[in-house]
Amino acid sequence: MATTIDAPILSQDPVIAGDPPGISAWPRNIWKFCKRKPLGAFGGFVIVLMLVAAVFVDGAIVGVNKPLLAPSGYNEQHIRRAQVDQGPSLSHIMGTDELGRDIFSRILYGARISVIIGFSSVIIAAAVSLAFGTISGYYGGWFDIIVQRIVDIILSIPAIILLLFALTVFAARAGPYTRMFWIILIVGFLISFASVRVIRGAAISAANNQYVDAARTIGASNMRIVFRHIVPNVIPVVIVLSTVQLGTAILAEATISFLGYGIPSPFPSWGAMLNLSGSAQFRIQPLQAVWPGVAIALTVYAFNMFGDALRDVLDPRLRGGR
Repeated sequence: MATTIDAPILSQDPVIAGDPPGISAWPRNIWKFCKRKPLGAFGGFVIVLMLVAAVFVDGAIVGVNKPLLAPSGYNEQHIRRAQVDQGPSLSHIMGTDELGRDIFSRILYGARISVIIGFSSVIIAAAVSLAFGTISGYYGGWFDIIVQRIVDIILSIPAIILLLFALTVFAARAGPYTRMFWIILIVGFLISFASVRVIRGAAISAANNQYVDAARTIGASNMRIVFRHIVPNVIPVVIVLSTVQLGTAILAEATISFLGYGIPSPFPSWGAMLNLSGSAQFRIQPLQAVWPGVAIALTVYAFNMFGDALRDVLDPRLRGGR
């Protein structure tokens, strides 16, 4: 006669000891991330410093037009001759430029411009690439063919040429804020074309899973499958791409500002600071070109390292890697 053993039924999933859920687990997870990915942690630290500088460089966030972190305003001039083209000193730790403006203050204000343009461009790029990449990968057919041929055409043309051409057409005589809007829009769309193909591949991979076939079997609509099963599996790829592309967007803004197509003076863009510090001015005070160059290089490096580490953490196939 067979005997049966009554086993207790768990009403909920067991909680693993030592792994607290929710926000309380963040410090532990951040510490594990820093230990596993020290370069990624360094990149994240630089990004946090940049965000703090961008937000609190002055009191604009509370409606006060007064410097907070910056020693002076970005266009405040020290017109005494002894304070023009000055090297690093206690009063100006990065020196002053040819107009007597504090370079350290302009670097901090330039971080705000880079953050606004970089993050806004990447948000546009993420939305556009997610929409077209997901639909193209899931539905395929004629829509996929048209989208991929457009992507091929755009990617075959150097991005800097397209960017300068678009700015010349749409923002040739625009003011600083209108020009910033067009820079964000154009850079965002150009970056999105480089992401569509990657997201399309992730969407095709997700669409071939068995749970998608099961959803079709029980009568789920294509719209429900896309939003409930495809998009959640593509989002990690979008996050990683966006993190890396932030550095690309900031570098693109610095490039066009260096060429004279970016935010007009006296607004402190890092690329424009490099341009103004060039040629004869570089011979007078070489460090004037070093500081914005270091800011650009360090920021792009930080976003690349953080994005690479984030990819290793979010991709299950790479979680065991160093």
